[in-house]
Amino acid sequence: MIERYTRTAMLLHWLIAMLILGLFGLGIYMADLPLSPQKLKFYSYHKWAGVSVFLLVWVRILWRIKHAPPALPASQPHWQQLAAHAGHGLLYVLMIAAPVSGWLMSSAHGFTTVWFGVLPLPDLIGKDLELAATLKLVHRYLNYSFLAVVIGHALVAIKHQWVDSDGTLNRMLPSHH
Repeated sequence: MIERYTRTAMLLHWLIAMLILGLFGLGIYMADLPLSPQKLKFYSYHKWAGVSVFLLVWVRILWRIKHAPPALPASQPHWQQLAAHAGHGLLYVLMIAAPVSGWLMSSAHGFTTVWFGVLPLPDLIGKDLELAATLKLVHRYLNYSFLAVVIGHALVAIKHQWVDSDGTLNRMLPSHH
């Protein structure tokens, strides 16, 4: 029998994954729109979802500290196990760095992030348009890197499921019972 992640870990994984994919799509779509009330609304939605992901990632980290993930299959070569741990570590770093870079960029532009239009979050830095331009590039490249790592993560999961048939993906899928 395959050792599985907890239901909470699965829920957090798939919820965060769907939010991140939506954020990628919305971010790419809205970036080149002409300035309009619609574009500003999209930016607000993007920020709300980004803050939500940031908070959910911390919940996920705390959950993971208290609930060890299932061991990787013994059939996996050691180098693949090391690569899996490094890849997951990089995903966690990017799940924190991407929203923080967006929050810093927004602060440097002089736009306070207001979560769900209700809760204003503190600006992390003062208004500085030159720094904002740099942070915009940092945010963009962090997210392109993030997208590449997410695609790699998905491709490796698919490889394990259908090429290796080692049950790795099933550990993160809801039970079929």
